[in-house]
Amino acid sequence: MRRGERRAHGGNAGKAALEEQQPPAPPPPAQSNGGAPGAEREGAGPRRSTESEVYDDGTNTFFWRAHTLTVLFILTCALGYVTLLEETPQDTAYNTKRGIVASILVFLCFGVTQAKDGPFSRPHPAYWRFWLCVSVVYELFLIFILFQTVQDGRQFMKYIDPHLGVPLPERDYGGNCLIYDPGNETDPFHNIWDKLDGFVPAHFFGWYLKTLMIRDWWMCMIISVMFEFLEYSLEHQLPNFSECWWDHWIMDVILCNGLGIYCGMKTLSWLSLKTYKWQGLWNIPTYKGKMKRIVFQFTPYSWVKFEWKPASSLRRWLAVCGIIFVFLLAELNTFYLKFVLWMPPEHYLVLLRLVFFVNVGGVAMREIYDFMDDPKFHKKLGQQAWLVAAITATEFLIVVKYDPYTLTLSLPFYITQCWILGIILVLTWTAWRFFIRDITLRYKEIRRQKQEHRHEKDKCLSNGDGHSALLDEPNASKLRERKL
Repeated sequence: MRRGERRAHGGNAGKAALEEQQPPAPPPPAQSNGGAPGAEREGAGPRRSTESEVYDDGTNTFFWRAHTLTVLFILTCALGYVTLLEETPQDTAYNTKRGIVASILVFLCFGVTQAKDGPFSRPHPAYWRFWLCVSVVYELFLIFILFQTVQDGRQFMKYIDPHLGVPLPERDYGGNCLIYDPGNETDPFHNIWDKLDGFVPAHFFGWYLKTLMIRDWWMCMIISVMFEFLEYSLEHQLPNFSECWWDHWIMDVILCNGLGIYCGMKTLSWLSLKTYKWQGLWNIPTYKGKMKRIVFQFTPYSWVKFEWKPASSLRRWLAVCGIIFVFLLAELNTFYLKFVLWMPPEHYLVLLRLVFFVNVGGVAMREIYDFMDDPKFHKKLGQQAWLVAAITATEFLIVVKYDPYTLTLSLPFYITQCWILGIILVLTWTAWRFFIRDITLRYKEIRRQKQEHRHEKDKCLSNGDGHSALLDEPNASKLRERKL
């Protein structure tokens, strides 16, 4: 593929991040190291103030060139080998699985070589095209599961793993919530040790990566706290939502989530100050420099600082609220999907889904930000963001179809009151900030302009003795009436 990143001249080294979409600088463009056909703005205006400047020597190596014919040749040879030299087994189920896997691999080969590039290009644009195609395959799989009966859908999971398809008990994290249990002389802190499992580091690394995606401390904290409120609200539906108060607020929000967000913000600060100067590997004279260049290949090509500014306009406010809603829905889908499809929390499919969202989430957030922040250039929502939204909605529809009884369990009355109060407060603030406040400010501005206009008019029409002609207008009217 042709690499579309361009070389920028002059200026200080800019600010950087997890994306590769770099607009051209004023000098003539040149092919650069690490770009992709869709990784730049072609013919766009000057770069935004939140985007970094990138220095690139324009080296174009074998690593970045197109290999469509090579991939096609290898794929054809593999299919020819299977067709001419292998004997087809007589096992129908095995052949069905094999045919489905081969079809998926052929589609992935096509997508990796031919799909449109997204905003990221490091470590290689083909890597992000691969995850785009995986998104399509996953969405098609979800559509297939959605159109099955509940029993058939759960039993279909046996074709992926024979151990699936059987109901599993949910683990309850609540129960004895004493931090110090004096009744247990052997280990009075046993409640804390019981809560420490593999999900503790998963919480930390998950929120570290989410911070790199969202790039805003306030949005991360709001999503973190909101999910704990959702766990409180839905613990009557899923038993593993039932946790001790210190598990919710100390271990989750403060330690795991809070520490992950803090480390993520520190990483973003480093990325924003990093110098982005790229050279071809063979143009670097020292071995240390070559090794450093190889390592930096797995870092962003450039950086774009996200400035969400939710209170600046109604459009941005609704967009930010929508992003938070989709994030929370995707988090809930993790628990509800394994509940309705009978998958244990430690199953590899659950882990693969999380790895999938880690890779596609960053691209989707960048595309959403570009669509919201630069609508003149990005006139439609990006392809990865569109797929992530579709996947999240399809997962939720599967949960609704497979276990409507659990979802329709009524909320406790005090929980309902809290959510109604919260929704009313958000709607009230929205109406005040974007309607009532704007109308009030507009009225005051119009009134001020009228007063200034009247003052200027009085000044222009004032007579020689300093009195305004407008003040003498009633007397002049009386005089004209007497003459008549």
